[in-house]
Amino acid sequence: MSTLTVSGLCVNVGETEILKGVDLEVSSGEVHVIMGPNGAGKSTLSNVIMGRPGYEVVAGSVTLDGVDLLALETWERAQAGMFLAMQYPTEVPGVSVESVMVESFTAAGLSPVGVDQLLRAEADRIGFDSRFLERALNVDLSGGEKKRNETVQLGVLRPKIAILDELDSGLDIDALRACSSRVEAMTNENQLGVLAITHYNRLLHELRADHIHILVKGSIVESGGPELATELERDGYARFATAGSDDASASVDGIDPFLDPLL
Repeated sequence: MSTLTVSGLCVNVGETEILKGVDLEVSSGEVHVIMGPNGAGKSTLSNVIMGRPGYEVVAGSVTLDGVDLLALETWERAQAGMFLAMQYPTEVPGVSVESVMVESFTAAGLSPVGVDQLLRAEADRIGFDSRFLERALNVDLSGGEKKRNETVQLGVLRPKIAILDELDSGLDIDALRACSSRVEAMTNENQLGVLAITHYNRLLHELRADHIHILVKGSIVESGGPELATELERDGYARFATAGSDDASASVDGIDPFLDPLL
């Protein structure tokens, strides 16, 4: 049983406050979903948890099973059991997916023997062409293929907690079903804990959410069950428009240099 705990997290970029006291707890086997309007700080939250540079944590803590993640380098957070599937996966010319997985196993003190079979088994489960496993990581792949690639890596690495930053972005219906179903299976097979960031209820047709959190202007303004996502699909964010701190800016887009423009 593992637990990711975010307590009172306040984050600045330059002089601008982006996150304003976020509290969140994700345990093994649970699926928590963060939804919110553009510029709410959703990607900032994922980036801070994983240690991307450019952010200043001014208050609060992030721990995994009691270990202070904020004191660790990004690679150390990954070895501790964290995984981030990015909205825009990075291309790495000259380095194959298989090479990355072998190095990941080796760095974690695990035997890389059989990694190629694990990769192909995971690729088969979600319809990812196994030829891409020997090619440079994400180079010349479509958006959907990159997301399948991320899902394959998630299945092989078997982390404790996975952060999915818009896994559904760029996926067609079949690919979305395959990837979200595979992640759902991991929550049962490996007791994977999931923190998913999304704009749309469609991701949750296969990946069943236990908790929905609405992030507005850097604060979680409401939490609930799957019915909350259904309400947002129907009514949008109108009733949350004035939520959050009074001095919050309407959007952090254009202020945070690491914030994806669609978030």
